[in-house]
Amino acid sequence: MKKKGNPISFVYFVICMVTCWCLNDGILAQRNETVVVKVGAVLDISNGPNAAGIIGLSCINMALSDFYHSHSHYKTRIQIIVKDSHKDVVTAATHALDLIKNEEVQAIIGPTTTMEANFMIQLGDKAQIPIVTFSATSPSLASFQSPYFFQISQNDSAQVKAITSIIQAFGWKQVVPIYIDNSFGEGLIHYLANVLQEANIQVPYLSAISLSANDHVITRELQKIMTTIPTRVYIVHMSPNLGTKLFTLAKKIGMMGEGYVWIVTDSMANLFNSLNFNVWESMEGVIGVRTYIPRTKKLDDFRVRWKRKFISDNPTLFNTKFNIFGIWAYDATIALAMAIEKVGIGNTKFGYNESNTSSNYYMPNFEKFGIAQNGEKLSEALSNTSFNGLSGDFNVVDGKLQASIFEIINVIGNGEKRVGFWTPNKGLARNLDMKGLISKNSIYSSSKNDLRSIIWPGDMYSIPPIWKKLKIGVPARHADNYPEFLRVTYDHNTNKTQATGFCIDVFKAAVDILPYNLQYEFFQFAKADGEMAGTYNELITQLYDGKYDAVVGDVTIIANRSNYVDFTMPYTESGVTMVVSMKDNRKKNAWTFLKPLTWDLWVASVGSFVLFGFVVWNLEHKINDDFRGPPSYQIGTSLWFSFSTMVYAHREKVVSNLTRFVTVVWVFVVLILVQSYTASLTSMLTVEQLSPTITDVNQLIRNKMNVGYPIGSYVYGIVKNLGFSDSQLIAYQSPKEFHDLFIKGSVNGGVSKRITTCS
Repeated sequence: MKKKGNPISFVYFVICMVTCWCLNDGILAQRNETVVVKVGAVLDISNGPNAAGIIGLSCINMALSDFYHSHSHYKTRIQIIVKDSHKDVVTAATHALDLIKNEEVQAIIGPTTTMEANFMIQLGDKAQIPIVTFSATSPSLASFQSPYFFQISQNDSAQVKAITSIIQAFGWKQVVPIYIDNSFGEGLIHYLANVLQEANIQVPYLSAISLSANDHVITRELQKIMTTIPTRVYIVHMSPNLGTKLFTLAKKIGMMGEGYVWIVTDSMANLFNSLNFNVWESMEGVIGVRTYIPRTKKLDDFRVRWKRKFISDNPTLFNTKFNIFGIWAYDATIALAMAIEKVGIGNTKFGYNESNTSSNYYMPNFEKFGIAQNGEKLSEALSNTSFNGLSGDFNVVDGKLQASIFEIINVIGNGEKRVGFWTPNKGLARNLDMKGLISKNSIYSSSKNDLRSIIWPGDMYSIPPIWKKLKIGVPARHADNYPEFLRVTYDHNTNKTQATGFCIDVFKAAVDILPYNLQYEFFQFAKADGEMAGTYNELITQLYDGKYDAVVGDVTIIANRSNYVDFTMPYTESGVTMVVSMKDNRKKNAWTFLKPLTWDLWVASVGSFVLFGFVVWNLEHKINDDFRGPPSYQIGTSLWFSFSTMVYAHREKVVSNLTRFVTVVWVFVVLILVQSYTASLTSMLTVEQLSPTITDVNQLIRNKMNVGYPIGSYVYGIVKNLGFSDSQLIAYQSPKEFHDLFIKGSVNGGVSKRITTCS
């Protein structure tokens, strides 16, 4: 007997079939509407476990997975086409060209380095596709001003003001940048030097070290900096590989001890967590500046997921540490996916148009290629994309990621400690508020009080005296050689050189007004026996060669010396002086009293006395009894009256007013005559009447007379140029020795002239 089927079961079966058909039809329809967009990724994924490329690629894949899982309704899907550049610029450019011509990608993520970016930016401009980098940080890339280039990483130039604020906070006036000698290193130094100069911070030396430099080359450069440059504040801008080698060698030669300051840029500070224990130990006390990434639950969860997935995909890279480049790669990929979706709404094709522009290259790979149909729209959409990513608020302005907060860290032991923050508007601060802003309303701060305590190299808590003790060279001077000007002695008990005198007083006064404590020590330029070790020119040469940091003493500023060293402003007048023996022109005898007046003046004086006597007699003898009598009496009285006025001893009275007037005039004339005679006679008897025995240099040369000059002085060159032979030149050490030579004279092996000046 045939059994009938259950009608309810049949209906249920039909409903299920219809439902499955509808669902499958919807899924197929959804799949048919999805647009696959090709995006290239040119990365260095074969150059080590801590490279930005391999970490970035893992984060790119996770970003796409996370994004489309939470946005399953989006109509576009990114297909990543990965190319390994093998850390080679030409290979990276070739892959980029292949992705544009053959794969017709709509964007390229990468390039990893600045040199790779230089080529790809130009290719992106020609194809009009976005070039997105998450690891190239050089500010030189901004010079391209390409609307298709996006630097989703912190530009190196943004940290320059933060570093400058730290230097200002501790009052350091000089720093030495040490950087890698390539486009990455040079890209920052230009900005750094300009900002430091604006802040009145000097850069006495730039130390560029090649990426291929071996330990010997690096050690030699560090020793040069340590011994020749006075400051001990160094700013290091290097890749982690070269930077770790630098600090290891610096510790070996004693540059990581007390008195040194090291500041590293974010090129190393961003990757501190990837350093091994030995490197941490070498870098203790170092200050680092890096981009501040807020620690959120979203970021912590991602770190855990990334570690699990990365290790499962790459078991051999178990020790690889997650870093900031992975964060930027993740956010850059999310931003690109959002921009592609925005452009893809209503678009079913992401293709290329043929270009009418021919290439100037003749190589097959550089033939003309097309222009992306939606490249301009995609670039505009990417510029306007903003969201909350792993790095915080994601926002792109003028093709660069905006991240204005830096954290300042201090390497301690095998770890690090945050000591503060820096923002463009407020400067330094210890803490941030809940919104990630500096929790204070004060003005811009460059004060060390706004930083937490720092442990400096050498396990020092106090701010190190960053000026090394300067070696001051002083010329060895004999004890009798003008000690008021400069005197140098050596204390054998303390093994130190003591210097005194006017030159030293000027130097110490200049040091005292400096805004910092300058350490220095005097070193005499002398042989073992205490004599000067050479000429002043040789002393200047040793300063130029770096044996001394400065020279203090009676060193004259001359043209050829200024070609090698810098001089202070002169504080005394200098010049070349010729000293010769003198002769006394005084002649002392019994008739010396006649010398004050010439014979003409003697005759005129006697005649004046006689004339005055005659005038008085003529006016008085008719009315005055004193002038009457015999002729001989009248003549004697008149002459006596005239001569007695010299000593104001005349006894005769005058009656006539006219006579009195004449007498007043005569007394005034006699006063002048007497005073002039007295002064001249006194001068002749007491003041030396000296005149040089030699007035012409040529006379010395013709007579082959000897000339003395201070030992070690540049005067030797002057007298040689005048035509003196070496046999005529005698060097002397002290004024006493010079006096003895003068006493001897040229005939007895002494000198007839001395040419002297400051040395």
